[in-house]
Amino acid sequence: MDPTTGAAEEPAIFERHRPLLLGLAYRLLGSMWDAEDVVQEAYLRWTRTGAAGIRDPRAFLVTIVSRLALDQLRSARVTREAYTGPWLPEPVPAGAFGPLETAEMTDTLAYATLHMMERLSPPERAVFVLREAFELPYEQIAGVLGVPAATCRQHHHRAAARLAEGRDRFRPAAADHTELLGRFLDAARGGDLGALTELLADDVVAWNDGGGRTRAALYPVEGPARVAAFIAGLASRYGLGATEIVEANGGPAVWTRIDGHGQLAVFDIRDGLIHAIYGVLNPDKLSRVRPPG
Repeated sequence: MDPTTGAAEEPAIFERHRPLLLGLAYRLLGSMWDAEDVVQEAYLRWTRTGAAGIRDPRAFLVTIVSRLALDQLRSARVTREAYTGPWLPEPVPAGAFGPLETAEMTDTLAYATLHMMERLSPPERAVFVLREAFELPYEQIAGVLGVPAATCRQHHHRAAARLAEGRDRFRPAAADHTELLGRFLDAARGGDLGALTELLADDVVAWNDGGGRTRAALYPVEGPARVAAFIAGLASRYGLGATEIVEANGGPAVWTRIDGHGQLAVFDIRDGLIHAIYGVLNPDKLSRVRPPG
């Protein structure tokens, strides 16, 4: 940065990077609430540091946000272990982070990928996101994390191996995705277990996140027969009400009401079959993805 840059320009410089920083923090934390807190703290540090002496604002801010998010993630993991039922990421519209310029940026924002990243240690997750989504060299990632570049390579190798299942495979076009969801909803409303089962992969799992705020299954439902029965049972008992296809994390999702409560269902669809259903019922996580109006 030009050392003559005035303090009046500092907010504008930060705002140019805010979408990128939010996208980074969200990918690391899976929570937009936490991501916004991290980015706000980064802004305060940016203004206190005195931006005029910083040659590369993007690198400086990425480092601050990554370190803050890592600290937050370490404490969040303890909180999530005590969470009521499965903890799922907060769904968000992809447009919150500006244009997704590469396939890697799109993939690391996908809901299924975010959910799988919960398996990683905080350093593994940070290296994976910085390398995959933001294409940083290992030497720069090493500076962010304060570890040798060789360690970053090891973290990335382990993270990529743990996330290999379900990645780098055929992803449906949005129209195909939406068409399959329509068939799924028709079968659920009609209680057609056979039609439902045909849409489900052998390894399908249904996750439900009520967070103790609303009634939800406390354990994952696994296998096509059990998942089909679970979905059909919900539809029969409560009805699906009006359903709408909305966008969440860059893909189609289903918004509906069950037992009077809003719910967002996000699907991991691969090879023409549903491999996972993520039901987000916790109202604290539903403020950002809702049908228009």
